[in-house]
Formats: sequence, C-alpha cells, structure tokens
Amino acid sequence: MNAARGDLVAVTGATGFVGQAVLMAAGRHRIDVRALTRRKQRLRGGVEWTLGDLADKDALKRLMEGASAVIHIAGVVNAPDPAGFDEGNVQGTLRVIEAAHEMGVGRMIHVSSLAAREPQLSIYGASKLRGEKLVRASGLDWTVVRPPAVFGPRDTEMLELFRLARRGVIPLPPPGRLSVIHVADLAELLLALLPSSEDTTHHIFEADDGEPGGWTHVALAHAIGAAVREKPIRPLSLSPRLIALAARADRLLRGKKAKLTPDRARYICHPDWTVGEGTQPPRSLWHPRIDTREGLHATAAWYREAGWLK
Repeated sequence: MNAARGDLVAVTGATGFVGQAVLMAAGRHRIDVRALTRRKQRLRGGVEWTLGDLADKDALKRLMEGASAVIHIAGVVNAPDPAGFDEGNVQGTLRVIEAAHEMGVGRMIHVSSLAAREPQLSIYGASKLRGEKLVRASGLDWTVVRPPAVFGPRDTEMLELFRLARRGVIPLPPPGRLSVIHVADLAELLLALLPSSEDTTHHIFEADDGEPGGWTHVALAHAIGAAVREKPIRPLSLSPRLIALAARADRLLRGKKAKLTPDRARYICHPDWTVGEGTQPPRSLWHPRIDTREGLHATAAWYREAGWLK
C-alpha cells in the first residue's frame, strides 16, 4: 500500500519531540495527518487530532480509520520499573499493530532506537527490541528506523548537556563514539519511507548525520560547547561507577523526572553507539541535509529564545 500526497497518515507520539517535527514536515509536503493525543490540541492545518493513548484500543481504531499508513513514534524512554517500559514499548506497539490490522492499514513505519541493538545493556533497549520483533512478525508492510541520539529545537533530553556547557564543563561517559541526527532530518526520513518498495519494506534502518565514523564523546561535547559559549569547554570523562552513582543521585533529587536513570546509565557507558555499516537508508531515497555543528548552534539559539537556556 503506497502512501502518497493526498493520502491520510496516522501518527502516534505526535505531540512529542520527534512527532512535532513529523507534523511540521508533513505540512510542508502537504501530507494529511491524523494524530493521537492525550489532551485537546489547538487546530492545525492538515492535522486531525484523535483523543486517546496507546492503552485505548478504540482510540487507536479511530486513529487508523481510512489511513493508508501509520508512523508509530510513541514510546517510553524513562520508566520507574520494567513494567513501565513493557507497557509503553511492547504492549503499546502490539495494540498499534492490532488496530492497523483491524482497520485495514497495511503500511507501518516503526520508530525504535539504537539501544535495541544491545538489549542486554538496559531494560529500555530490551523493550525496544521486543517491540521491533512484534512489528517484524506482524504481517504488515513494515519498516523499522533505529535513530541514534536525536537533537534539535524542543528536545529536552540533550538540553542538560547544553546547560552544562554554559558552565564550561560537560561530564561524559567513558571514552566512546556515537552517532547523532537532527530531528528535522529524522522527520524527513520517516515521511520518505511511507511509500513501500523493495528497497524499504521489511528493512531495519539506522540513520545519522553522515559524520564518518560518528562522533567521539569529547568531539561532540566541544561542538555543543561552541554552540553556547565563546570560550572552550572542558569535557570530563567519568567512570561507569561514577555515572551509576550520579544516576542514583538524580533519581533521589528528581524522582520520576530524572534524566540520568540507572537504566540509562548502563547503556550510555557502552563505547559504540554509531550506526552500523550498511544499515543506512538508500541514499536515493534520503540523506541528511543538516550539518550537525550548524544544527547545534540553531538548537542553542532556539533554547535561548524559548527561555530554556539562560
């Protein structure tokens, strides 16, 4: 089933960081969207809102009605226990699949995570892999995208690094490498994958900014520092033990709002979160357009304007 201009696309997670970028990109491409939301939203051209969440089977069926494809973005990044990850990333994905079958939606773009590649490292990664397995066994016309670290305006996950950089010091995991991608580039990829083809169907793609070999932790820290201040910052590589202690402290201080959870501490200490060889989408279909250094500067400017970075 092809999703082209004029078709309706269902989107979960539309009010989140990546979802908002997808709605903006869909508007530019004149793709009509029906989006799932937990609370009432303002009217927006080209977007029809459906009240509900991943636990609401009736809402998911309303979301899918008449759609040619579904982009499943919603998921759980932080949870207080394994049950929270399972509900958001496994059971929620299963309900999306069931609703797609029931409403005759054959095409599914599933947003996973590079963490699924190393499921032994974290409950989060294991839950994302289990969600992927459900998609792959669904019988749908599926494509899975595993983004690396995603940055850009409205992001709250990397905001902490920008704030630390303002102070001149960025604590880092042990030496390693990672890939990153600007949220606008990721959104363009998700929409580019809507039409099914032999090159995209039943594939797992890992996409990044095109930086050869990814970024070292230190190089990315310096790039963030350059985006927020004139003087160089000081990267500070920490041991896994210190990061684990910091995660416990963050949980004590901020509770459920903690960004550095014990689960996250385990997988950020892994030395290689770069995209794999041969896992990128076909270049004829999509390639990154936003230079990361320029994107970091623009993100810092957005944070300042929004009052998030003082």
